[in-house]
Formats: sequence, structure tokens, C-alpha cells
Amino acid sequence: MSIVLEAKHINKYFKKPVKFHVLKDISFQIKKGEFASIMGKSGCGKSTLLYILSTMDTDYEGELYLKNKLITGQDSTHLSYLRNKHIGFVFQFHYLLSEFSVLENVMLPAKKLAEKSLQEIEHNAMQKLKILNIEHLAHKKASRVSGGEKQRVAIARALINDPAIIMGDEPTGNLDSHNAENVFNIFKQLSVKQGLSLLIVTHDEDFANKTDRIIQMGDGKILP
Repeated sequence: MSIVLEAKHINKYFKKPVKFHVLKDISFQIKKGEFASIMGKSGCGKSTLLYILSTMDTDYEGELYLKNKLITGQDSTHLSYLRNKHIGFVFQFHYLLSEFSVLENVMLPAKKLAEKSLQEIEHNAMQKLKILNIEHLAHKKASRVSGGEKQRVAIARALINDPAIIMGDEPTGNLDSHNAENVFNIFKQLSVKQGLSLLIVTHDEDFANKTDRIIQMGDGKILP
């Protein structure tokens, strides 16, 4: 089974106001098609770890591999490219541009990557909306769709560049239990049918218990 993401001996320090060791010797792998969740008390370092894994924070010790390539130490332009191409993000807040249509929102990361024609991008965006059963919303303004639908649009946007992995930071944190379950089921299908890897930080035990594996964190470490 191929490994999509690997962290080796990641250590992170906050320097101010005093030196604080926030992540302590973190090592783990995410395999292709694996649906993993990260759980732990507030302040245990979950979001800090996600920032490093997603290449947004480069100030750490240790090594990070994406699709078996070392990405630690790469320059910010290259990291931005890798992030856009290989990693899809779903946050607690959907960060949609309210003045744009649903379709335009989904197309944005692909336009930024600029590896396909506009027609191809539009076609792919419609395909992603179909996977999530919201193609009928394509031409609605993002501000005019419901909360649960907005999160589906955010997932479609995360999928547009056919990433190797989806990373989520509390993606169901703002949703009621019905919509939270919908999001879980979408993720599960993506993992099973598309072989997509998912790494989701969550406080929701019901959600985490249904994932393939829970990475439990405490005090900056992965607990055994």
C-alpha cells in the first residue's frame, strides 16, 4: 500500500514569550485510501500539527514527505504549488466567496494551478458537484445556499485538483448532526470509491469512531 503522507520526528517550538515545546517527536504515516482522524484536548497541538502537515508552517524540526518525496526545506513558491495540487482543505468555516457562484468557487483552485483550460476546469467542477449531489446549485450565488450545502461546495472545491489527500480542521464543527453525518458519509465514499486519503482533526467522537484510525494526541505527543 503506497504512503501518501509521512511525518518523521517532527518537533515544533514556539519561541515567544518563552520557549515552549509544542510538538514532541511526531512520527506517523497515512496510506493511500486511508481515512484517519486526529483527536485530543484543546491545546494539545492538533491544529499546529495540521499546519505543518499542510506545508503552511515550515518552522519545525524533522522531515515531512508527500507522496514519498521530501518536502521539508522546499521554497515557499514550490510548497504553494504542491499544496494546491496535492492537498485539498476543508475547514470548519467554508471560506466561500459569497459574490461568486457555487461553480466559480469550486473552479478557483484549478484556475490558480492553471494546468488545464477553462473549459476543462468548468467540466471538472461540474463533475465534482455531481459527486456531491449539488450540481443543481452550480449557478446559485454561494451566499444563497444552506450551511450544509456550503460545506459540500467546500468539499467539491477541495477535490477540484484531484488531490492525494484531503485535510480537514473540524469540518463538521459548525454543522448539526444530520449535516455532520452527511459530511462523514461523503468522506467515507471518497476514501472507498476514489482511493482518497483523508486526515481530519475533530472533536466529534462519533465522527472519529467511524474513521479507519484515530490518532490520539496529548501534550504535544501522539499517545500510544
